[in-house]
Amino acid sequence: MIGENNDLHRYDDIINLPHHVSKSRPQMSTINRAAQFSPFAALTGYEEAVKETARVTDRRIELDEATKAILDEKLRILHEQLSDKPEITVTYFQPDDNKAGGSYITSNGIVKKIDRFNKAIVMEDGARILIEDIISMTGEIIRFVDDYYVQ
Repeated sequence: MIGENNDLHRYDDIINLPHHVSKSRPQMSTINRAAQFSPFAALTGYEEAVKETARVTDRRIELDEATKAILDEKLRILHEQLSDKPEITVTYFQPDDNKAGGSYITSNGIVKKIDRFNKAIVMEDGARILIEDIISMTGEIIRFVDDYYVQ
């Protein structure tokens, strides 16, 4: 108890003295004084790098020859029926820009054209899907292809 009382009155002799102002150095602004106590990020970008490393990507699925033949037949039918503005659902692989792998995206829309030079399907909304990235296509106009190959 005696020690606690001493601690309470430890600075009584200086508590009411005026604040010291240096004669040789200018006074620091409040903003600069506050900056001294702000958190310090020693490894700038480290947190983002950890998040990027933890982000999961999918591996590209390699299609077998039978699946490739089915997709080729569907593309041929789509090409023949472009004037009917066929609506399809396409699942395709989109490579990741930052790391190995990527993700699978399913998109639905009307086929505008099949760009044979760039090997892509161009949708009416402007989306371009590389044919080599496609793993499945469905739609009313190509439904019978699946029915035929499943039997």
